[in-house]
Amino acid sequence: MAGSVRVMVVRAAGINCDEETMYAWRLAGARSELVHLNQLAENPKMLDDHQIVTFPGGFAYGDDIAAGVIFGQRVADDLSEPLRALVDRGGSLLGICNGFQVLVKAGLLPGGVFGRDAVTVTFNDSAKFEARWVRMSVATDRCIFLHQGDTIAMPVEHAEGKVIVRDDETLERLKSAGMIAVRYVDEGGRTDTYPANPNGSVDGIAGLCDETGRVLGLMPHPDRHFQRTHHPLWTAGAISQSPDGLTMFKRAVAHYC
Repeated sequence: MAGSVRVMVVRAAGINCDEETMYAWRLAGARSELVHLNQLAENPKMLDDHQIVTFPGGFAYGDDIAAGVIFGQRVADDLSEPLRALVDRGGSLLGICNGFQVLVKAGLLPGGVFGRDAVTVTFNDSAKFEARWVRMSVATDRCIFLHQGDTIAMPVEHAEGKVIVRDDETLERLKSAGMIAVRYVDEGGRTDTYPANPNGSVDGIAGLCDETGRVLGLMPHPDRHFQRTHHPLWTAGAISQSPDGLTMFKRAVAHYC
């Protein structure tokens, strides 16, 4: 049953998208619970009662040093093993915007043999904060949150969203393993044009998943597109199906039902 799927939303100082993330999960049929990072670090066994853990967007700890670094280090020091255990038993992790940065900085994405220095998220090529709607193409068939071949729309709001990889070999390994989850695309399908690619991410990477397909991080906000009226063109009839963000949450809930 959908209502039996339990989602933990983890917050810390500076996180500001926790409430809408919790609401979106509830609309998708899950039971969502807000937990402070300190609470979880003191009692990691709280994870045993949840199928999905979400790290929402915001500016954790003021993005001091760089976006997601302090939060990510806390996760790496105190929660890395419990979170990996959750994934090993079939659970999922979702990182949205700042949460994606946290998963990368903590080494949970791309995870596995890649190591913590294989991928990072850094300052936008435009050298400014980007807040706009973007199109994305789903590039993987392994992620429980997504359906390969779909083109989806969500907003971005970040100054440090550029995904870069260690070298060309790392990029090819991510591609071949199906770990590039979503790519920014313009109407012609190009991944390298600004502002369709709002930050200059290599290969247009907007999000990554791990090898299990149950750990997903992305810079765009599904928590900002769970109602039709969120889309700027909704009055023109551009949104005829379920909002893309809500669909993403629903797919994950359905996986556990």
